[in-house]
Amino acid sequence: MMFGWSMGLEGWALMTIWVAVLVGAVWLLVRTPSDRPEHEDALAVLRARFARGDISQDDFERGRDALLADMKGRRS
Repeated sequence: MMFGWSMGLEGWALMTIWVAVLVGAVWLLVRTPSDRPEHEDALAVLRARFARGDISQDDFERGRDALLADMKGRRS
């Protein structure tokens, strides 16, 4: 008979599984939602606003030009 505190192999395995589950949950919560660059998201929002009629064609073109200029500036 064993007396005292001892986890044994099963205890260590269970603890390892729980730690892996917790690490995975934290990773899912803090990771970025996508790997797409920010300008693509902004351009998609701009296109959607134009399609809904929230902004005029002039506003859309100015916004698009500004986003594309920013994108070219970041590549250089």
